[in-house]
Amino acid sequence: MSLRNTIQLICYPNRLGDNLADLYTVLETHFHDAVGGVHILPFYPSNADAGFSPLTHHEVDPVYGDWDDIERIAAKYDICADLTVNHISDASPEFSDFVAKGFASEYADLFVNVDRFGDISPDNMAKIHIRKEKEPFRTVNFASGGSCRVWCTFTENQIDLNYDSPLTYTLLESYIRTLTSHGVKLLRLDAFGYTTKEIGTSCFLVEPQVYRNLEWINEVAFKYGAECLPEVHDHTSYQYAISRRNMYCYGFALPPLLLYSLLDANSVYLKNWLRMCPRNMVTVLDTHDGICIPDVEGVLPDDRIRILIDNIDARSADPILRRSAANIHSVGAIYQLTCTFYDALMQNDDAYIAARAIQFFAPGIPQVYYVGLLAGCNDNELMAATGELRDINRHYYSLQEVADAVQTPVVQRLLTLMRFRCSYPAFDGHFELNYSNDSSVAMAWRHGDYYCRLFVDLNFNTTQVSYRDVENAIDRDLEIA
Repeated sequence: MSLRNTIQLICYPNRLGDNLADLYTVLETHFHDAVGGVHILPFYPSNADAGFSPLTHHEVDPVYGDWDDIERIAAKYDICADLTVNHISDASPEFSDFVAKGFASEYADLFVNVDRFGDISPDNMAKIHIRKEKEPFRTVNFASGGSCRVWCTFTENQIDLNYDSPLTYTLLESYIRTLTSHGVKLLRLDAFGYTTKEIGTSCFLVEPQVYRNLEWINEVAFKYGAECLPEVHDHTSYQYAISRRNMYCYGFALPPLLLYSLLDANSVYLKNWLRMCPRNMVTVLDTHDGICIPDVEGVLPDDRIRILIDNIDARSADPILRRSAANIHSVGAIYQLTCTFYDALMQNDDAYIAARAIQFFAPGIPQVYYVGLLAGCNDNELMAATGELRDINRHYYSLQEVADAVQTPVVQRLLTLMRFRCSYPAFDGHFELNYSNDSSVAMAWRHGDYYCRLFVDLNFNTTQVSYRDVENAIDRDLEIA
């Protein structure tokens, strides 16, 4: 069940049309020869965080469809699905039973009882890595009387799982068994870095426990015929650590690195990264989250990161910040910039095509977010309506909007690149970084007699792709202008 070396689409189950049936229609109508896989963002019943607060992974939310819809897509495309390894919903059967019965519930040990840690000092609170504007705890009042505090890193609806309990491992294995039985090939391990709870640490990416958790999940996934893609935004060294453990890793440094390279016409840092980046990456330029900054720290110098942030700031919503659990009002370093990638490049078609060409020639399996596939612009109206900053890059497309966007020149050019990346045999071979000056990028792939080369001039945003037509024994240029 190994993944095909083709481009994958990232999309919600209901934003290319209304449901999974519409998604299948869109894939077959417009993109069947441009993508070989699809990462369908959470399609489970959920009560928060755009699907990332699942009640269970055993069901498809009927609003989107059913398992037959998933299997129909899986019959033609590699499916990546999210496995939320850090938490489940407070509306889940397990947590509802805990609220009703208290510590008499058979699921009581599934959740992190904060009170077991005793008093947490201000110094230790300050160390905890948080994702909301309050401490990561919630009081649970039991129906039978009494209460306790449980850990909830994200929203109040997302209750963290207890990795000191066998119940957590039993639950996760049941989820993996269900997903793979319906054709899922790749499990994106959502928020795995928060699974480690040890007072006195950040409770985030605590080593070596975090890798023990990952390796167990990976072994179970392998048993059921799937592979794993752990998701974490932090220093790029974590991606290297993941890549060495027989798992795919994300090339999350690439989006900010490419933006800086194109906006400053400087390829030095990009090429430094390309020489050493893991070869088993999944690359992205945009996702359902913002453009994350921690991933490029240590790859771009701090002063160049500041230049990038200042450049994009005028075209994005307010940045999402990192905060301290001890001082929730502190202004930490910027965590995410909220903006579509097309708007980040000032809707410059040539720069956008150059960025995608570099992504497709970089080592690894490329993923293209649905808004990026359609060269979408910031949806300020949706963001204002929901109050969620990341919704600026989460537009709902009707089927007609999709059809109209596909006909635009920039999307047609992008699809030409995608079809080439999905079909040309050289990409099954070896990556080469060719010599170029500090304001250009030259990359190539070679597999037997097949050879293709990319040259991008960052000063003029020109993109040239040449390839060997083996059948006719001649060299050709790919028409993407």
